[in-house]
Amino acid sequence: MKEKIYIRHWLEFKPYRKQATTDGYYLKVANNIKKSLISEEGFVLWMYISPEEINLLSCFLTSYFEDIISGTQIWKTFIRLHTERYGKRLPFYDTSEYYDDEINLQDVAFLIWYFMNTMQEDKFISPYNEFIIKIAGRVIEVFDEEYEYAPENDYLKSFYQISANETDYYTARKMVDNVLFGSWLFYSDTLKEMSLNEAEILETGNDQYLMSYLQENRDTLLHSLRTRLLSLKGNEWAAAILGPEHPLSKHLMNISQRIRGYFFYKGQDEHDVFLEYVATGHQFRLTKKSFDYGDELTGTDSILYLGIVKWMDEWWFSGVYVKTSFNADLVLDEKNSVESRKQVSFLDHESNDMKSILQEHLEVFKRFNNGSQIAFMPTGEVEKFVKGYYDFYNSSLNISPAEKEEAVKRAKAEGFLGGEDNFQSRLGEFEEQALVFFNPESGIEMAFGVTDAFPLPNNPLCNIKNSDEAVIHVLMSDEISAELAKFCIEKGKSKLPFFKQGVGKEYLKDIDFLLRFWKGSYYLSKPEISFTGRDVN
Repeated sequence: MKEKIYIRHWLEFKPYRKQATTDGYYLKVANNIKKSLISEEGFVLWMYISPEEINLLSCFLTSYFEDIISGTQIWKTFIRLHTERYGKRLPFYDTSEYYDDEINLQDVAFLIWYFMNTMQEDKFISPYNEFIIKIAGRVIEVFDEEYEYAPENDYLKSFYQISANETDYYTARKMVDNVLFGSWLFYSDTLKEMSLNEAEILETGNDQYLMSYLQENRDTLLHSLRTRLLSLKGNEWAAAILGPEHPLSKHLMNISQRIRGYFFYKGQDEHDVFLEYVATGHQFRLTKKSFDYGDELTGTDSILYLGIVKWMDEWWFSGVYVKTSFNADLVLDEKNSVESRKQVSFLDHESNDMKSILQEHLEVFKRFNNGSQIAFMPTGEVEKFVKGYYDFYNSSLNISPAEKEEAVKRAKAEGFLGGEDNFQSRLGEFEEQALVFFNPESGIEMAFGVTDAFPLPNNPLCNIKNSDEAVIHVLMSDEISAELAKFCIEKGKSKLPFFKQGVGKEYLKDIDFLLRFWKGSYYLSKPEISFTGRDVN
């Protein structure tokens, strides 16, 4: 552990690559932090992270110090958002003695816990481990010695600011990129995930399209990833850093989901290119402020592959662009692709009252399932149960045969023939026990091997003595929804041993924060309902 931290390590935590005038000073601080980390209890860190990652942790903690000194607002924004949501500055630690806009022991302890649990995911490290507080205390001693002399990094601060009069989407997108992939706070989270994806792309060795794949990957993740802290998207963080008083804050918050896929070219005028989404027939006007390829487009119904995002009430090109000639097989595949149709389902959800629709489904599910929104059964019976529910729901609609036939005609007019749902692939391959839960935010949800976590009268499969492992999986797995985890807590916290003693009881104090941390991008469930058979003109 004698190796020094070099400038290349330090610059990994920056949205820029050319060394700023203050970087030499903070690099010296990072090396002093490393010395404090590896003294005394430092051997405990080696149980969880590598020597190289200790270098990175030193830079990470020093970046927090630089953030406070320079006023870049990243850490202050997290503290404010956490306070607004939970009524206290931080989870886990007592903040009754806490100094806003200054360095704090609780901050450093939290950041050590956060870094270790995002940099490695083999073991979950409890925030209540005593060694975390001890190491944080030694780090704070270094910061206290440097506090009066530390210089502000004004250059760094400029990457998290934007003009109040800015209207260009790409300038706004660059700030979001700086937050998600260039800020110290998300180094071990969203930047790590993007880097892992990039490594997989580079391994393919497809040099001809390499830059396009990398660009598409970055743009996709920029619009879809949610951070482990508070489960927020990059545009939400950027808006919060600017603050609600900034004119662009609301526009950043309102950036739409990104739609990526195949479009028919339908013509253009002076301002827009007219597109039709192949899978569903949705119509879009793509602003020419964002698209330089209008002159290449001739002949309607040629097919374009591209990504689009709505910004300030206009659709902007975002991602890669490929033009191809009409292909009947591709069109048929797209119209019957469930995944392609889901790309635009949020538009239908916005124009339909999804909460009412899902509530209606929930009530029917409970009638079908003897008044309960959850059912337990051997895995082999799941398919029969779910299909039985769908038949029961369809019967409850009281639609006449003529109305059913009309709906089928509208679906066929849209080109939808009823995409195959590979149900068996969604079933637990090796688990014998299963549950079916109606999630009020998304619809039917299945889980396998966790029935012991639900001590309910209608669950004959629950063995409460063996419940700890199942409970931990329900809470921490990103394959199980936050709604199902909260249902488990609500119904089981007074009965399950995990919640009645030890760290499980402590976790309940910050359980929503932890669920957001454990489930990350999957914390917020999306409706699984896709609309078909719309009136097509």
